[in-house]
Amino acid sequence: MKFFVVFCVLFLAGVALARPSDEKYTDRYDNVNLDEVLSNKRLLGPYIKCILDQGKCAPDAKELKEHIRDALETECSKCTETQKDGTRRVIKHLINHEEESWNQLNAKYDPERKYTVKYEKELREVSA
Repeated sequence: MKFFVVFCVLFLAGVALARPSDEKYTDRYDNVNLDEVLSNKRLLGPYIKCILDQGKCAPDAKELKEHIRDALETECSKCTETQKDGTRRVIKHLINHEEESWNQLNAKYDPERKYTVKYEKELREVSA
């Protein structure tokens, strides 16, 4: 997955029901306000807990969780452009502002770090 989180919250941007491999994920959740979610830990927390199997899942988070592995393995080939852009934003936020959650998500979905290393290098903000 070139934009991991359909990994984490890849789907805050809205990865949805599984479709045949030549189709895209549903765009049903592409209108999620990522800025609102990422700027509010009370909104972001339940998504992360759902994806880590530590809490209840809202419908959009449940669908996201179901597609994380596939999105990682296929470089988000079934993602819409909105989902790809959203994924980059979510991953960047997690890497730079939610390091503990990022590490937990990596341990669960990419323990060998085959996919995430390239995202960290690209999306980590440099402290000046």
